[in-house]
Amino acid sequence: MADVLIIGAGPAGAMAGALLARRGYEVLVLERQKFPRFSIGESLLANSMHFIEEAGMLEAVLARGFQFKNGAAFVYNDHCSEYNFAEKSTAGYGYTFQVPRADFDKVLADDAARQGAEVRYEVEITGVDFSGDLPCVHSRNAAGERASHHARFVLDASGFGRTLARLLNLERASDFPVRAALFTHIEDHVAAGAFDRQKIRVSIHPEHRDVWYWLIPFSNGRSSLGVVATREFHQRFEGSTSERLWQIVNQEPSLAALLVQAKPVAQVGEIVGYAANVSALHGRGFALLGNAAEFLDPVFSSGVTIAMQSASLATRTLDRQLRGESVDWVAEFDAPLKYGVETFRAFVRGWYDGSLQDVIFHPRQDEPIRRHICSVLAGYAWDAANPYTGTQAGRRLNALARLCRDE
Repeated sequence: MADVLIIGAGPAGAMAGALLARRGYEVLVLERQKFPRFSIGESLLANSMHFIEEAGMLEAVLARGFQFKNGAAFVYNDHCSEYNFAEKSTAGYGYTFQVPRADFDKVLADDAARQGAEVRYEVEITGVDFSGDLPCVHSRNAAGERASHHARFVLDASGFGRTLARLLNLERASDFPVRAALFTHIEDHVAAGAFDRQKIRVSIHPEHRDVWYWLIPFSNGRSSLGVVATREFHQRFEGSTSERLWQIVNQEPSLAALLVQAKPVAQVGEIVGYAANVSALHGRGFALLGNAAEFLDPVFSSGVTIAMQSASLATRTLDRQLRGESVDWVAEFDAPLKYGVETFRAFVRGWYDGSLQDVIFHPRQDEPIRRHICSVLAGYAWDAANPYTGTQAGRRLNALARLCRDE
């Protein structure tokens, strides 16, 4: 019997596994897929470096040679606004990496195993039972062999698989509109100096401000390319997913010019209606981490950072519980995690209603305010000293946008 069973070996699961194994617990991680495997969410935020260091994985990540990232560049028609993470208001890392997730997630999972967690791949969770004294998780491996696993606690880090949310009927509809993402990897063949490879490039459709593109350079000459829009917008275009992606890319002149020599190296993927929510983040014998609980939107690359923060908070709380201390999961896990999630939620809403774009592209930005905005873009969404975090973030962003429009 394991002390803790973790569903999923992505960033949240691997980091939770390492953090608990470092504390001396017996940890079993069950992953449905075989690693390495493709995943989106490839542009990390600077705050993620703190969590990577906390989990003892910094050396392994640095050794992999991922693309250095120091900020984000936003492009709208002839306007370009760059944010350098070193120019934030919150103390902490001012850099991070842009990573092919297949490689990055394998590095983290391997390091979790090195630190003592047992990681098993190609194991599907078929059922769970939390009615007894100990949680029981039922599984089936690639050979069709079934097993039942008892543990003192279960952490669900299954990402978009949302295993416990699905099996325990915790899924709730997101209040975000249904959007779709088309994405692929390319050999970008962009001339040296044509754009800053140390930043994610986020560009906006010249006529539809709610349609945006990502270009995430990697260290091997490849890039991740994607476009996000409503389903209705995507349905205006005919053909295969690849044909639709490139038709939409060609509507953004500066991006199309950058990628004129680009060659696809992967099939085009599509995710529709990815925003998700749950009715509870934890219950008797379990807690939900990262995307297994809630996913907002890819625009600010917040998913991995939220996943890592959830792993950090949950393992600290669980460690105390397993040692016999009285813990309050709402106060020690739910509330702190939701503080940052609400920050990103406000920024996502502001992005799509145009208010945050008005702030980002304002020609005369107040330097202290710009540093606060930069902190959130760098992932420091839990900094209570920043007036643009927490439940107040949306109201203050809207007020700031009105000032920008009035000038």
